[in-house]
Amino acid sequence: MRSIDYFDRGHDRAPGRAALIDAATGERFTFAEVKARTERIAVAMHAAGFSSQQPAALYGPNSAAIMIALLAIWRANGQWVPVNTRNAIDANAAYLNYVRCGWLFYHSSMAADVALLRARVPSLTQCICLDRAMDGDASLDDLVAGAPDADLPDFSDPFGAPHDVVGLFPTGGTTGPSKGVVVTNLGWGTMLETLGAAVDGRTDAPVSLVVAPITHAAGPVALGTLALGATQVILPGFDAPAVLRAIAEHRVTHMYLPPTALYGLLDAAEQALPDVSSLRVFILVGSPVSPEKLRRAVEVFGPCMCQAYGQVESPMITTWLPPETVAAAAAGDHPERLASCGRPTRSVQVAIMDDDGRLLPDGQRGEIVVRGVLVSKEYFELPAATAEARQFGWHHTGDVAYRDADGYYYIVDRKKDMVVTGGFNVFTAEVEAAITELAAVRECAVIGIPHDKWGEQVHAIVVAEGTDEQAVIAHAKARLGGVKAPKSVSFVDAIPRTAAGKMDKNALRAGYWRDGARMVN
Repeated sequence: MRSIDYFDRGHDRAPGRAALIDAATGERFTFAEVKARTERIAVAMHAAGFSSQQPAALYGPNSAAIMIALLAIWRANGQWVPVNTRNAIDANAAYLNYVRCGWLFYHSSMAADVALLRARVPSLTQCICLDRAMDGDASLDDLVAGAPDADLPDFSDPFGAPHDVVGLFPTGGTTGPSKGVVVTNLGWGTMLETLGAAVDGRTDAPVSLVVAPITHAAGPVALGTLALGATQVILPGFDAPAVLRAIAEHRVTHMYLPPTALYGLLDAAEQALPDVSSLRVFILVGSPVSPEKLRRAVEVFGPCMCQAYGQVESPMITTWLPPETVAAAAAGDHPERLASCGRPTRSVQVAIMDDDGRLLPDGQRGEIVVRGVLVSKEYFELPAATAEARQFGWHHTGDVAYRDADGYYYIVDRKKDMVVTGGFNVFTAEVEAAITELAAVRECAVIGIPHDKWGEQVHAIVVAEGTDEQAVIAHAKARLGGVKAPKSVSFVDAIPRTAAGKMDKNALRAGYWRDGARMVN
């Protein structure tokens, strides 16, 4: 099926049900209203020169209007280009040029940025302001008002147009310019079907909270629950007390956040905890979660906590740790599974591989590799990068993990994010997990810093209150041994992050390495 067909599946369940609630403006749209609106926008786009499979981007804060524009792009059979408003203008311009993006929908609050983008991206031929006419650009209402009374072409085929492109999704770009991941209807539909199988059937009145940026990742995740007929309550951004209030006010049943946002919720819950008993599925995605914090989350939010592992190239739900398993682990049944990202989902094969292409047995550490229709088609116009990621007939994730005898996977690090100290490989994620077991520690980033004798030494950068360097080192040494424990600790108010929300370890290392081009010894 096409991407928009999944929205229509949710519409057909209950056309009169609320599909979108904009918490900032109070606007509400039923499934029927959203379907009609997106049909009109898609017709207007084609009347204005939009071509099937043309790239189109969104730029603005979370809103119902942004969500409607995204659905309209898919209904027009466009290729969505996610643009993160927290990126530098030059980085966004470089990506838009790379994929030759032609259309951009934006909010008026971003007009200054859009003017800079337009000057840097010659392929942008249509810029539509969502909320009002702006600097010669038509508003979305103006675009729709000028549309003919016509029907859209049928963009599908007997197979659901499996090879049409849903989007050109940027990789994180932490080691260089983002690559464009070509995601087709086949892979996208597989992800949505897999997600639906994991989270459906837990309530007759699903309500999903949208907090992360729709223009980046939350839009696709929202589509997964829209297909189930879920109302989307849209917040403009993350504010921990506001999220807690929204859960109580709207009786939210489904939500997803990165672990760092969960930690903020846990802190806010200590001050005031509204009624969050409606929650049925609280998915953690984006990075490994501290096992101790996950145990605490079960205490606060109930048996709804779960975790998904994936990446843009194998999206969202490559492995799945369901709420029942997390709740059991928090209660003491296989507590080690609080550190797991789960077992493979039904739509993908997962294995552990060494550098020579050998698949490894249980207990041995290597790179997570995957294969199946969930895996994306390729990197946009980068055949060499595609071939490198697909060595030995599998897609290489770059994540290091091991599998236990019950088939659960445990991520220990990024393949390129190791500290090599005295000839020993130390996986930083393993050290971070141990340190965040301390109740006083909110966040931790572990990096390698120069050492005259050992080449590198393990250094921890910690956000915490009520502890000190000696306590952190002693705890890590007791848990991991002397080689893996940090030899030094620094305390900060916040850990810097990339525009994609990941810990910016390049920025952290830069303060310790004189030669910024080489940050290993």
